[in-house]
Amino acid sequence: MADAYDLIVIGTGPGGYVCAIRAAQLGLKTAVVEKRETFGGTCLNIGCIPSKAMLHTSELFEEAGHEFAGMGIKTPKPKLDLKAMMGHKDEVVDANVTGVAFLFKKNKIDTYRGTGAIAGPGEVTVTPEKGKAQTLKTKAIVIATGSDSATLPGIEVDEKQIVTSTGALELTRVPGHMVVVGAGVIGLEMGSVWRRLGARVTVVEFLDTVLPGMDAEVRKQFRRLMGKQGMTFMLSSKVAGVEKAGRKLKVAVEPAAGEAATQTLEADVVLVSIGRVPYTSGLGLEAAGVATDERGRVVTDANFQTNVPGIYAIGDVITGPMLAHKAEDEGIAVAEMLAGQVGHVNYNTIPNVVYTHPEVATVGKTEEELKSAGVDYRAGKFPFTANGRARAMNATDGFVKFLADAKTDEVLGCHIVGAGAGEMIHEVCVLMEFRGASEDLARICHAHPTMSEAVREAALSVHKRPIHM
Repeated sequence: MADAYDLIVIGTGPGGYVCAIRAAQLGLKTAVVEKRETFGGTCLNIGCIPSKAMLHTSELFEEAGHEFAGMGIKTPKPKLDLKAMMGHKDEVVDANVTGVAFLFKKNKIDTYRGTGAIAGPGEVTVTPEKGKAQTLKTKAIVIATGSDSATLPGIEVDEKQIVTSTGALELTRVPGHMVVVGAGVIGLEMGSVWRRLGARVTVVEFLDTVLPGMDAEVRKQFRRLMGKQGMTFMLSSKVAGVEKAGRKLKVAVEPAAGEAATQTLEADVVLVSIGRVPYTSGLGLEAAGVATDERGRVVTDANFQTNVPGIYAIGDVITGPMLAHKAEDEGIAVAEMLAGQVGHVNYNTIPNVVYTHPEVATVGKTEEELKSAGVDYRAGKFPFTANGRARAMNATDGFVKFLADAKTDEVLGCHIVGAGAGEMIHEVCVLMEFRGASEDLARICHAHPTMSEAVREAALSVHKRPIHM
C-alpha cells in the first residue's frame, strides 16, 4: 500500500498534535486524522483557548467598571460590546488552530480529514463527510480523540438555552439568570465569565462542596471568594429537571438526599457542566478488540499501549486527569517510546489550574490525601494580604500553602489561591520533579516585589520562620 506510515494519530487535540509533531521530529513518518474542519480538538476550538479569551476580557470589563476609580483612574462606565468580545475570542481561536496547521506542514506530517476508525491491526479507515473512505496502513496507531461533555438524563441540550461549555462560549446576549449545574472547574470558570458581564449566577452542586477533590482549605476559601463576588451556591442539591417555558427555563432543584420539597428556579440559560466522558464513538474499538473500562476509558499499560499490540491511547480517553497538558506529556512520551527512547510522565507533578479570578493552582497531594494515607507531614501557609506586590495590585485574596514530609522535608503538594496562581505553581512543579525540599525553595532568592515571594514565604512557613508574617 502506498500510504504506509510509522504512526497515525487519530485526533489533533493537544495530546494528538503534540504526539504527531514529536514523532515527526524523531524521524517517524507520521499522519494525523481529524474530523473537524480545524485542528486543535476541543481545547483550541471550543474549550481551553476560547474560554481563556472570555475570562480575560470579562475580567478587564469588571476591573474597568469597579476597580479603576479606587486606584485614581476616572473613566466613564464601560459598555459591553458582546459581539466584539466574541470576535476577539474567535480571532484567538483562529490564530491557534492555524498555528497547528503550520506546524504540521513544517514537520511534514500528512493530514487526513474525516472520521478515523481502526479497521484492524495497523489499519485506519478515514471516512470524510463527502466522498469515499480510504484505508491507511501504519505500524502504530495512537488514539487521541479526547472527551465530550457529560449530560444529564432527561435534559436535552440545545446549545441555545440549555448549554454545555460549547454553547456557553457562543451566547449572543448576557442571560439575566444563569443556572450552572456542577461546581467543578468548567462550570465555575464559565459561570464567572457571565457573572462579570452582568448575569445573576446560581450554581447547583450535588456534593456539599465546590471544586471536589481539591484541598479543603482551598475549597472553603474559594467558595467564600466566589460568593463575595456575587455567585450563589446551592450545595448538596441536584437538578431534577429543566422545562422550557417560552424564553424562560423552569429548573427543578431538590436536595441530593431527596428529603425535602423541590424548589423551582427560573433561568434564561442552564449550563450543564457535570464533567466529561471519553470520546470513542465510531472508533471501532470493540471490533478491533481494544479493551475499555467501566467508564468507557481505553485501558492501557504503563507504556500507553492497549491490549492490542501496536495500538496506543493518550489523554482524556484513558485514566487520569482530563487536562490538556497531561495529554501533551503523554503524547510526547508515546512518540519517544516508538522512536526507541524512554518516554516519561510524572503524574505527581501535573499541575491543575482553575482560571477564575483569583485563580486556583494545585500540584501534588492535598492534606486530606496525606491524612488518609497516614503520611506524617508539615504544612506552611502564607496569605497574599502580607505580600507587598499583592497590596499594590489590589490582589490580596488568597494564600500559598505547602505540604512537606515531616522527616525528609520533601515537598508533597502545593496549593495556591490568588492572582496569577497558574503561573506561580510552576516553580513548585520543578522543585517536586527533582524531589526538592521546602528548605531548598526557601533558600532561593526571589525578586522583590513579586507575588512569587509568597511562594517562598509559604516554604519558610513549613519550618515556622516566615519573614513577613
